[in-house]
Amino acid sequence: MAILAFILTFIVMIEHIYIMILEMFFANTNLAAKTFGVEKELLANKKVQTLFANQGLYNGFLAAGLVWGLFFAGAGMAETVQIFFLSCVVVAALFGGATSSKGILVKQGLPAVLALVAVLFV
Repeated sequence: MAILAFILTFIVMIEHIYIMILEMFFANTNLAAKTFGVEKELLANKKVQTLFANQGLYNGFLAAGLVWGLFFAGAGMAETVQIFFLSCVVVAALFGGATSSKGILVKQGLPAVLALVAVLFV
């Protein structure tokens, strides 16, 4: 069932590409305000936009690591790379859930945990 692990990891990768794009390029939109549960006026602040862009870059690094693990790492490294970056996503979701929004645990943490379990055990 390596296909299941691939699909779940791919979903996590796509999610982080989406988050990166939203945070880096569309942070001051209604969609971002709704997604992150903040007032649109707050997102108009240039300092807040800079913080979002910085956070988006980190999500981009997570996505890039998953791209590497899924498509470019050699057969002997692919699983290890995926485990590392999925674990990073889980840790980020735990921190976000504890400090920002419990919804992060479900929206980001659950898909990453499912993918991690699939990579490790399926």
